[in-house]
Amino acid sequence: MKGHSVGDETERRLVALESRLSHHERMAEDLSEVVAAQARTIELLQAQIRHLRQRMAELAEGWSRSPQDEKPPPHY
Repeated sequence: MKGHSVGDETERRLVALESRLSHHERMAEDLSEVVAAQARTIELLQAQIRHLRQRMAELAEGWSRSPQDEKPPPHY
């Protein structure tokens, strides 16, 4: 008896491939979860940036409106 038959070798290789496939499927699922979480974070950050830009524009509109900043009329 030789020890390992062709069928045994094929079975061993098949089991190894199934194990690797299972590992890669789990990695793909994990990466998908990471990408989804990052997308949610990006959406939140974009909303915060929009809010901050709007707030800065509102502040800028009223910022330079003090009487000291106003130039005197041309007839002075």
